[in-house]
Amino acid sequence: MGIENRSDCHVLVIGSGGAGIRAAADASAAGETIIVSKTITGKGGCTVMAEGGYNAVLKSADSVATHYEDTMKGGAFLNDPALVEVLAREAPNRIRDLFTWGAVFDLTCENEIAQRPFGGQRFPRTCYAGDHTGHEMVMTLLEKLRGSPVEIRDELTVIDLLKDGDAVSGAITCDREGELGVITADAVVLATGGAGQVYDTTTNSTAGTGDGYALGYRAGAELIDMEQVQFHPTGAVYPYDTRGRLITEAVRGEGGFLLNARGERFMEKYDPARMELSTRDVVARAIATEVLEGRGTEHGGVWLDVTHLPKEQIETRLPVMLEQFLKFGTDIRTCPMEVAPTAHHFMGGLRITPEAHTTLPHLFAAGEVTGGVHGANRLGGNALADTQVFGCRAGRAAAAVQPSAKRAADADQIASAEERIAQLYEGQATSAEVRRSMKRIMWNNVGIYRNELDLKVAERDIAKLRATPLCISSPREISDAVITENMLLVASLVIDGALLRRESRGAHTRTDIKTSWTNETSPFGHTFFSKAKSGIEILEGRL
Repeated sequence: MGIENRSDCHVLVIGSGGAGIRAAADASAAGETIIVSKTITGKGGCTVMAEGGYNAVLKSADSVATHYEDTMKGGAFLNDPALVEVLAREAPNRIRDLFTWGAVFDLTCENEIAQRPFGGQRFPRTCYAGDHTGHEMVMTLLEKLRGSPVEIRDELTVIDLLKDGDAVSGAITCDREGELGVITADAVVLATGGAGQVYDTTTNSTAGTGDGYALGYRAGAELIDMEQVQFHPTGAVYPYDTRGRLITEAVRGEGGFLLNARGERFMEKYDPARMELSTRDVVARAIATEVLEGRGTEHGGVWLDVTHLPKEQIETRLPVMLEQFLKFGTDIRTCPMEVAPTAHHFMGGLRITPEAHTTLPHLFAAGEVTGGVHGANRLGGNALADTQVFGCRAGRAAAAVQPSAKRAADADQIASAEERIAQLYEGQATSAEVRRSMKRIMWNNVGIYRNELDLKVAERDIAKLRATPLCISSPREISDAVITENMLLVASLVIDGALLRRESRGAHTRTDIKTSWTNETSPFGHTFFSKAKSGIEILEGRL
């Protein structure tokens, strides 16, 4: 075996966004903890980019039961009820943690945390720090991390998880120079975020490549609902190099209007009761329909208009949006923004218990890499709460794993990883070429509106890409190639799920299938995927 770089710890956390940092901080009290990031801890994930807010029940007029009901309804009742109950019940305590640690949220004149309305919720429960809430959270979490004994290892890509029998026991890593390493651990937490980068247009950072889904799947863990990909209704469309950049839901929460090219406030046709504050799946489909039917803007979007709001409100509540558009020559105080849907959030992922256990012993998961919390459609503001509630639970549960007297990396697994990498020098296609093709296939065939013909075309074309050996010319390209393989695996799982779910549910819309049931009475449960089996749950007595 050629790997000389070896280390050992009690808990290994893979991923350094909000969920990963929180998990590492909570795990560190019980033993040596290492956090691994393929980017720079706190800077590479989606949490730091999140603008809108954090949902928590803080007012007596609101209730945990209402938050639970809103989340279940918003998720088209595909959510795991036990996970939703935990989210709603513990979100207030986790935001109080952040506040105690120094996070600066906007306050009311009574010095209480301010809350704004967000789509699909009956109460204004979204706490915020202007329109840079995620950044404020991550900066606070980083300070907490720096005050802990956690060892931080940046720019380190995980190639595969190690196993001891059925239990996960560490990871094989690759640094930026292509040197392989091994980290053994009593417990591993996956907190690697989503996979928006498998699509051509996305709000995700370049780190959103779905590595955790692929790592868990290859290790034998079960994933659920991978077809449920949320397209955020409002991503930037113009200029070209801004495509997909998130226009926060806070814009609509503050009172922004959606207008088509005719100047019509079109949400009245799709959800007259909630209008712009309908759920994201409804708003995304509405915008897509307006564009497809010829009522879109010149660049294929619609207008998001806040010019009717007081300038002071825009400047104080939406400062990042104002600054972002000013850089591209648009003053949102006087001109509308041009927006269109963009790939944003994966509701599916690793199946977990309320204690953040996956289906594999000693493997835990938290944040967007998991499935079940958000069902078929995530409510804005629930993702940041998810990172803290389940990041905390994953860290504490991993820390509670009984330390092993002896941990050793399996020689066969290491040899397999080395052979996999050796084959990359003999491949045919570069990662860049394959990724470009994959992104176009997914965007054109597995988007907001889906049908069997398009999905079968995507299935065939992604299979061809997966069968094409990747090639590298230097050790520095190993990480990129491995990540590309991860992305292709995730793309295939999304397509498989979309074909299995023969209904429209939440973010998944099948235009070729009509059903008689409602979301609440659907005969289908989760789609599920593992190396051992895949399929869709049929609920007893409903089909």
